[in-house]
Amino acid sequence: MIVLLAHIKGPHVDWGGLSLFVVLTVGALLVLLIGLLRGTTARERVVPLLTLMTLGGAIAAEIAQFHHSASIISGALRIDDLALELDLIFAVSAFAAVLLSLRDVAPRSAGHGEYHSLLLFSVMGMGVLVSAQNLVTLFLGFELLSIPLYVLCASESRREGSLESGLKYLVIGSVGSATLVYGLALVYGATGSTDFQTIGAAVSQGKLFGGILGDPLLLTGLGLVIVGFAFKASVAPFHQWTPDVYEGAPTPITAFMATATKAAALGVFLRFFDVAAIGAQNKWAPLVAAIAAITILVGNLGALGQSSLKRMLGYSGIAQAGYMLGGVVVGTQLGIQATVLYLGVYLAMNIAAFAVIVAVERPPDGGGDDVSALAGLGARAPWLAWPMTIAMLALAGIPGTVGFIGKFQLIHALVDGDYTWLAIVLVVGSMISLGYYLRVVATMWMRSGVPATASGAMAPIAGGSGEQDEVSSWPSPEAAVPHGEIAFVAVLFAAASVFFGIFPSPLFHLMAHAGHAISGIF
Repeated sequence: MIVLLAHIKGPHVDWGGLSLFVVLTVGALLVLLIGLLRGTTARERVVPLLTLMTLGGAIAAEIAQFHHSASIISGALRIDDLALELDLIFAVSAFAAVLLSLRDVAPRSAGHGEYHSLLLFSVMGMGVLVSAQNLVTLFLGFELLSIPLYVLCASESRREGSLESGLKYLVIGSVGSATLVYGLALVYGATGSTDFQTIGAAVSQGKLFGGILGDPLLLTGLGLVIVGFAFKASVAPFHQWTPDVYEGAPTPITAFMATATKAAALGVFLRFFDVAAIGAQNKWAPLVAAIAAITILVGNLGALGQSSLKRMLGYSGIAQAGYMLGGVVVGTQLGIQATVLYLGVYLAMNIAAFAVIVAVERPPDGGGDDVSALAGLGARAPWLAWPMTIAMLALAGIPGTVGFIGKFQLIHALVDGDYTWLAIVLVVGSMISLGYYLRVVATMWMRSGVPATASGAMAPIAGGSGEQDEVSSWPSPEAAVPHGEIAFVAVLFAAASVFFGIFPSPLFHLMAHAGHAISGIF
């Protein structure tokens, strides 16, 4: 019996490749358990600190695995540079969201342990999604990232807008998930496999010998998969939920969704269509290109009339998703690199903007997320006005910012991939976007400070009618200083937007590995 047991060996476990998921799982469970303690210190101090430590450990695990590609769990997940770079975006975005949530109402309303553990589980779901090499694993990752976000959007349970946001996201997200799983089932039926490499080989073989590419089952499946991913990436015409959910959700969660969720959706777009479906590129690429062009126009035109900053950034995010789809369309290493690069720079630009919104909508200003709440911000709080200015200019693609570098790379990839017309649409969309990005900048620096209520309406000024009364109604500059962590996040990401806009070489070097990761699979 002893001899028999000595010959029994379990399957090999690549703990290095699994380290990211182990760190996030253990950290999320510990955060959830500590959040059950009665002490205020444990809930409000230890839980966020442990969450930040977990995310720091995840970042360390990701860096340690760079340039060490491996397929784990019987090939269900692939840990390569593309997945690791996207995982870095998820972790950094979650790190910023935790800092912005330190004094927010949402963790107290939902429970600190539950709030932070759901955030960590969502990050883990994103990691599974962008590493998936199997249709089943892809759907599991899709749901693992989505379900915690449904709850987090509604975490301010005593505010109607938050509950409405969570419900809308749940309903529309469920439709997107159902569409996706039906599409994946049709792809499996057409190819006879759930493995990306086997599916890719079957599709490529059909391209050479005829047959599978003419199969309506496969084409319908790919179309439904595009729709499912489009819901999650906020791509038109499946974008209707985005402005409402962004406006109603707690602002730190909106910041996380706007950056990390979009990165996960575009990451799985790259992984699936540039690996499993690359052999059918001539079928799906024109459709995705048309959707990208529509998305760019819908997002930019929709943002022009918005007075809510969060709704404006929601429509802006729709347009930005259209830009990034261009890298998916061309299906080349350059396209993959350009998309991942833009996802990284989009993180910096958006987090800086949302950090300022968090500061402005909280006391002492309490101006809500209306654009008018920024009036006079340059005079009374320049440490907030400058990060917001840089974020707006970067999102518009002004030279000297990282947004210009990102858009330039996307245009380069589109022209190189014979999609010059889509590059022109991108440029036109960027020109339209100046109409709402520069309006925010002008409000901060060129309008005097007029107090706004939480709903964005102008508050009456009691006593007198002169400029002195208007100015005195605002808090003093000392009172307007935001909490340290908010100022830190805003300044750090704004500084990164400028630094990498002037010195982009480190980004180019880092993102070059993402394209090589996919090209080296076959």
